[in-house]
Amino acid sequence: MFGQPHVPSITAHAVDEDAYLLDVREYDEWAAGRAAGAVHIPMSELPGRLDEVPTDRQVVVACRVGGRSAQVAAWLNVNGYDAVNLEGGMFAWQAAGRPIVGDTADAFVL
Repeated sequence: MFGQPHVPSITAHAVDEDAYLLDVREYDEWAAGRAAGAVHIPMSELPGRLDEVPTDRQVVVACRVGGRSAQVAAWLNVNGYDAVNLEGGMFAWQAAGRPIVGDTADAFVL
């Protein structure tokens, strides 16, 4: 009753290719490997960059394993957004065989 608010989640397999995927990891994590087409706004920068997040469509929030992104999705929902947490984070994304790109030839999820 007094715990964390329920945060809707989505599996990596269920994310549409044209989804707005918001990656809230740190810069080194992002550089190592990220979902193709994701938008990077680190969790700590989000309050100051909130105007970059669309209000007219669902936002899929991702981090490494789903903890930070669940917090961000909950916060976005409280602030009027339609946000869901990427269940299992980028580790689950990579395990599902979804495309990963990085700043080096050997992209992987940190």
